[in-house]
Amino acid sequence: MGNILKGLTSLFKHTDINENLKEFEATPDAILLDVRTKEEYKSGHISGSINIPVDDILEIEDKIPDHDTMIFVYCHSGNRARRAVDKMKMLGYKKAKNIGGIVDYKGLKVL
Repeated sequence: MGNILKGLTSLFKHTDINENLKEFEATPDAILLDVRTKEEYKSGHISGSINIPVDDILEIEDKIPDHDTMIFVYCHSGNRARRAVDKMKMLGYKKAKNIGGIVDYKGLKVL
C-alpha cells in the first residue's frame, strides 16, 4: 500500500525546473535536453541546451551514444519530457531525468 501512495504522490508532485537546473550546473559532463519542437526551441530555449523533439527521441543514440551520461530533460510543461525520459530509459539511458517545463523557468531564454 505504501508504494501505491508513493506513486500517486509522485504523479502530483511539481517538478521545479529552476532547482533542477542548479543540479545540472553542478553535474560535470551533464547534458541539458529540450524535447520541444524545433520551432518552439527556436522561439526561446535555455542556454546550453540541445534540441531533440520528443517525436524524434530515437535520434538520441546518434547524438548521445553514452547511455551513462546524465541527461536533464525539459519541454514546455514537463509532459513531453516525461514521455521522452520513459523512452530513453527503454533504450537503456540510466541517468535521464525529467526536470519539468520551461514555462516555469525564471532565467533568460536564448533565441
